[in-house]
Amino acid sequence: MTQPQKKLLSSTQLLLITIPLVLLMGFFIYAIRYDGKFFSVIFFSQILILSFLCYFHHYLQKEETEIKLKKEEYLEEINLLNLGIEKEGLARKSLFQRVEAYARLKSLAEKLSLCATHSEAAEILAERTSELFDGEQTTTILYLFHPHTGSFGLSAAVKKGAKVNILSKNGDIFDAWVVKNLKPLLLENAKADFRFDIEKNVAVQNDRFPRSLIAVPLMIGVKILGVLRVDSLEENHFSTDDLRFLSRIADLGAVALESAQLYEHLQDLAIKDSLTGIYLRRYLMDRMTEELPRQLRRKEEMSFLMMDLDHFKKYNDHFGHVAGDIVLRTISDLLAKYFQQPGNIICRYGGEEFAVMLPDCSKAQAQKLAEDFRKEVAATEIVLRREKTTITVSIGIAAFPTDAQIKEELIQKADQALYQAKQKGRNRVCPA
Repeated sequence: MTQPQKKLLSSTQLLLITIPLVLLMGFFIYAIRYDGKFFSVIFFSQILILSFLCYFHHYLQKEETEIKLKKEEYLEEINLLNLGIEKEGLARKSLFQRVEAYARLKSLAEKLSLCATHSEAAEILAERTSELFDGEQTTTILYLFHPHTGSFGLSAAVKKGAKVNILSKNGDIFDAWVVKNLKPLLLENAKADFRFDIEKNVAVQNDRFPRSLIAVPLMIGVKILGVLRVDSLEENHFSTDDLRFLSRIADLGAVALESAQLYEHLQDLAIKDSLTGIYLRRYLMDRMTEELPRQLRRKEEMSFLMMDLDHFKKYNDHFGHVAGDIVLRTISDLLAKYFQQPGNIICRYGGEEFAVMLPDCSKAQAQKLAEDFRKEVAATEIVLRREKTTITVSIGIAAFPTDAQIKEELIQKADQALYQAKQKGRNRVCPA
């Protein structure tokens, strides 16, 4: 009720009370001066006035009660409006936060789309997720299944923008639950959750113990690639909205990891031999084009080996082509093991021929390495159709820039040295 309305009501009440009192006073003066019997009229008038005043008092109380009720209704409406305004403000704030979060999510998608390797995609996924979930208070952990062995292991762990050491290299009970159920996991209070018996789990007790966490599986269809997890040492740090947001990140991450893995596989198919797993001839040619000028600048010597398996045709004729493939894979494994120094390039040059590029290696050193490898091959037993057999290899050596100035000449010199080794009886090493 407004202030003018209150003043109008007070004036009306005063007028209604004043009029009967003035009339009563007039009757009383008239009775004294003119007619004493008029006092009976005054008496009945007083009774009527009192009755009227009682009724009027009751009416005023009723009006006051209604005014109080209306006031309370108005106050309730004001509170509801204030609450609505507050909720609207929170909703707008939440909307702005979501818009900002999804803008950052778009940035993450762009970063992941540029990843060419599986390890690079995993590193960026862990780092960006840590940033999106306040890396000061949380730890982001990424576990992945190895693409070849299938083992489940730690790929990355980030806190405050830096890598951290995690004792659980193969995950804990929380990660195992996500892998088993293929469902997202939200823990508000890990100790109070009935699904996990923390006290009996020694691995969790000995490692950093998270009070709350969110974790989601990285899925491509029905295939699981790993687990993305964000945890905190504080209880009730995460909400269902956080879990939904992490699921969106996991969807992007899974696609990026799968794409990077396929890209690496395609690259391997383009430059590696499908049977032996070592490089193809064209990759060796490209690397030699890059390496020869570098050797000239450094004034270093580079050696090149050409080798051929002796009498390889008889293995195919006697044991079959499958046995020949076994021999080729065995020799490839020995090459990869023996010439594993950084910078060395091993390739299948063609058929049963192999080539090895040895940067920063003199011709004398290369000859010793080749001789040791020849002996290693000759001493290796290969079981073909339950029959033990051995194989030998002939090797030719040439060096750059001692024997040749260009790659074509270097290959030719090494090939000529290989031909000499065969002419001299095979199972030997001949330098150019």
